[in-house]
Amino acid sequence: MAWNRLASEESLEKTIKALNENGISAFVVNTGAEAKAKALSIIPEGAEVLTVTSTTANTIGLAQELNESGNYVSIRDKFAHMDRNTQKKEMRALGSAPDWVVGSAHAVTEDGKVIIVSQSGSQLPADVYGAEHVLWIVGTHKIVKNVDEGFKRIYEYVFALEDERAKKAYNGHGTSVNKMLIINKESVANRITIIFVKEVLGF
Repeated sequence: MAWNRLASEESLEKTIKALNENGISAFVVNTGAEAKAKALSIIPEGAEVLTVTSTTANTIGLAQELNESGNYVSIRDKFAHMDRNTQKKEMRALGSAPDWVVGSAHAVTEDGKVIIVSQSGSQLPADVYGAEHVLWIVGTHKIVKNVDEGFKRIYEYVFALEDERAKKAYNGHGTSVNKMLIINKESVANRITIIFVKEVLGF
């Protein structure tokens, strides 16, 4: 199966309908530039934002805007001025409950479920509960039929690419699928938003 093939219009519409029924808002844009603009129209200036590791958010320049423009309170910037050895507890608390967490997902099912995997799990507390608002930018090539197909996508496609990225970024240290989050529904209205992009962004 070609895991980098954009979803059909029928599949996309079906997925958005199911997400809305599961309490997750979803929008569609055509390009990464439009996704960035849409995200910045949603996140208010001055908001506290945590950008989790996301090739998608980096590719469209969203992470850089949120962390470097000075228009937002960047938790990443706060981390850069903290000591991981002596302030680990404080850093963990900051990353667990930001006003906004921004990233992506590894698979979204046609019946409205979202799958995210992680080696350390550091971004998962904010996605699950801690963040007041969650915003994911997701290429439509990540839409799959169901959870089982989502698992196949992760193990057959995502893992190898993320492992390669990690080795380049972390001095040869790769990754592993240690922790997996499946969001079936969101009970808090307007908490989670997905911006789907009709481009192959990230993996």
